This record gives sequence, structure tokens and C-alpha cells, in this order.
Amino acid sequence: MLNLPLLKSICEAPGVSGFERRIRELVLREVKDLADEVEVDNMGNVMAIRRGQNPKRVMVGAHMDEIGFIVNHIDDKGFLRFLPLGGFDPKTLTAQRVIVHGRKDVLGVLGCKPIHIMKPEERKNVIPINEYFVDTGMTKEEVSKWISVGDPISRERAMTEIGDCVTSKSLDNRVSVFILIETLRRLKGEKLPYDLYATFTVQEEVGLRGAMGSVGHIDPDFGFGLDVTIAYDVPGASAHEAVTSLGEGTAIKVLDGSVISDYRMVNYLKELAKKEGIKTQLELLPAGGTDTAAIQRYGNKGAIAGAISIPLRNMHQSTEMAHQEDIEHSISLLTEGIRQLDTYNWDFSQDHGQSGHPDAGGAGDFDWM
Repeated sequence: MLNLPLLKSICEAPGVSGFERRIRELVLREVKDLADEVEVDNMGNVMAIRRGQNPKRVMVGAHMDEIGFIVNHIDDKGFLRFLPLGGFDPKTLTAQRVIVHGRKDVLGVLGCKPIHIMKPEERKNVIPINEYFVDTGMTKEEVSKWISVGDPISRERAMTEIGDCVTSKSLDNRVSVFILIETLRRLKGEKLPYDLYATFTVQEEVGLRGAMGSVGHIDPDFGFGLDVTIAYDVPGASAHEAVTSLGEGTAIKVLDGSVISDYRMVNYLKELAKKEGIKTQLELLPAGGTDTAAIQRYGNKGAIAGAISIPLRNMHQSTEMAHQEDIEHSISLLTEGIRQLDTYNWDFSQDHGQSGHPDAGGAGDFDWM
């Protein structure tokens, strides 16, 4: 059974890009007894370190930050204008509640021009983000007591169960923060083959910035990105557009717009999932990117990198949805991927079947110890 109260607290904690303090404090409380060492670097990335039996290093990256906004103007009537932190779909913003994190947390509503007074041609268009404002219901004088230009704004939306799924703001990427914490919990007390750096990164949503900094410090030999991916399995979607589907298992990343996963890592995870009875699907995402790209290329020698992705509906919208079984399979695959990493022959000279096809040169030729 998933620890849903923990997932709920992780999802609901504020922490937009560059302002991750509250979610970082939560992560630090959860990992302090699950690691041999815990470090926080100058950017605010959290590294929970487990020492292994071999000095090689494994980095798992899950970003803590969420998409949000930042106040850039307060007008004479107390309405707030803002800039986005990360990518938003503007059509999902109308009349949504937000929280402005100033001297105290202030609830607000995203407003725009009412449809009743729009011109016919205006009604046909998506309202751009720069035409929205935050209405706190307060005067300029009252707003100025609590809010300043430069204050961050997060979405206000609680996590709840819905069918076999959970829905919440910020499942991108708080579900991965949860998965990484739960993986550390399952590995507690075990001897690990390599040093593990469970890394909770900052500022992914604005360009993988935290991961770039932490990778330079860790310099991993192996890397796992841990993030959500598109589940476009809804009415109107063609089969080839789906990327992944909810309830069909965790996803093994083949590629996205920023990275091509190492084929050895892809085959390792595929064969491992088959061996352990973990439900998986493949992810080929035509655009977008995750910390996997930084993990792969920003160390001194590069890393053998891949990613475990959690299917998500309504990504970068006011509320997102993930399947509880997919979350469980993600924890299982990451846990076993770390445990058994030394049982695979990673030599380039070994033909593991680059195509991933079972007849392609002995794909996934393992020596399970």
C-alpha cells in the first residue's frame, strides 16, 4: 500500500522553481534516517548518500520544484501581475486559486477579462498568460502589508484519490520525490553495490539548472532520471500519440527531446522488470526533457544514464493525475535497479542488442549473480 498521507504532504508543499525551501525542509526530515550522509549544496539540491561496497557512483535525480509564478507588479487597486516560472498551458488558468507566498501566505484567484464582454473574435482565442492577474480580494494598502514584487506564487489544489488514481497539483514532479524517498526506505539497512546519491534537485522546470550543478559535484558513473511523462490515452488521442498510458506500468525512457537513454540501461531495466515481474512500458517522448539529460552529460566523464518515468495525465495544468499501481511499479523498478546494478556487464564490447529486440544479438544478456 502506498503511503498516501506522505504523498499528499509532498504534493501540497509549496516550492516553485528557485523557491524550494519548504519542500526541501520536508525532504530533509524524511531522509535524515535513511542515508549515511545528507548534504545540501549551494544551489539547494539535497543529496542523501548511501555508501556502497564499490567506489563507483550512482545518481538518481528527482526534482523538487514545481511550476508557478512570481509577482512582478502590484497595481493601484491591489491586483497582482506575474511572470511564469516554468511552462503553463494558459487555457487551464481561468478562475484557479493560487497562494502568494509573501510575509504570510495569501490566497488569490487568477482572473482575466470576462467572456461576456469579450469581442466575438476574442472568444475564439486562448487568453495569453500576460493578460491574467491575481485577485486577493484586498486593497492596495492591505496587499502591500504582506506581498512584494519578487514573491513566488504556487497553485492551490489538494491531493485526493480518484478511482485507482491520485490527482493533485505538482505530481510533476512530487510523485518522483515520493518514489525516491520510498526507495531509500526499502533499501535501508541493505548493502549496496555502489555509492548511491539520491538527489532531490532544484530549478528543473526552468532548465535543469539544479541537476547541472549537482552532477558536477557527484560525477556519477551511472544515472537514473526520475520524472513524470505524458499519458495521452484519453478520448481523441491516436494510438501513436499516447507516449504512455495510465495503469500500464512504469515507463522506461528510450528518448525525449533532450536525451537518448543509453541502450545498455534501457535493456538492463527491461530485462530486470521481466525478471522481477514489474509492469513496464516504453517511453518515447518527442519533445521536452528532464534531469536525465544533465545526469548523462554534465559529469567529468559522462554517465551511463536512463530514466524511469511515471505516466501522468493533465501535465502542467491545475491538477494532474497518476495511477497508484504505476507509482508502486516505479518504486519497485528503481529499488531493484539500484540493488542489482553490479550484475550486468556494462562493457561496450558486449553485444546487448542495441535495438532492444529479443533476437537482436542476445538482448539483455545478463549474468545474474
